[in-house]
Amino acid sequence: MKLSLHEKIRTDFEDDILSGRRAPGDRLPTEKELMEQYDCSRMTVNKALSALVSAGLIDRRKKAGTFVSSPRVHSMILDIPDLPAQLSEQGHIHAYTPHLTRVRAPDTRMEPEAWLSKGADDLLQLDGIHLADDRPIAYEHRLISARSVPSALDVDFSAITPGSWLLQNVPWTEAETKISACGLSGLEADLLKQKPGTPCLCIERRTWRASDPITYVRQVFLSDAYDLVARFGPTSSS
Repeated sequence: MKLSLHEKIRTDFEDDILSGRRAPGDRLPTEKELMEQYDCSRMTVNKALSALVSAGLIDRRKKAGTFVSSPRVHSMILDIPDLPAQLSEQGHIHAYTPHLTRVRAPDTRMEPEAWLSKGADDLLQLDGIHLADDRPIAYEHRLISARSVPSALDVDFSAITPGSWLLQNVPWTEAETKISACGLSGLEADLLKQKPGTPCLCIERRTWRASDPITYVRQVFLSDAYDLVARFGPTSSS
């Protein structure tokens, strides 16, 4: 998929930062240097840099320049759980079995797909089964925006789960989670070795990087296989 110029600039620097080629504190080229390098306008450069600021990857300091910011790993871990890591911490052996991997056009009749694709962009679909100690515990249906995360198209997701890879490689700024009760569909029941309609816990999550949608995921957990625990304190009103 061909990226617009400001998306290419953003992606180039995003890849450099996430790969470690540019470390926290490194200075980025000036706007003028970037205009010459990419043969583009100041507006295009500003649009790319603003997206990187919104994603928390760079800091723009008046009169000092633009610098790679410190990573926000703590918020990624706290706000969006890494299922393989969670199971490992609890003493279980996690495994992930891909069921379906494909790049396709969105079905805009489905609201999550229309939102993620903005009505036009291709989607990377990744469906699979999570296992704990060889027991299937969850079915995952995930869609990733090919425009927002083009590097995902080259990843071998039989070696790492989609969720873990996204947490490690793609910064995010906002997430929305919906939790509900549901019954297994025929396909889900077959893959989880259960009866259709078996009561389950359904978790749906959408993730953004600034205004760009990154991913939508629907995870269906067997009711006796997963606990949601939250610890919090009282809030004060002013």
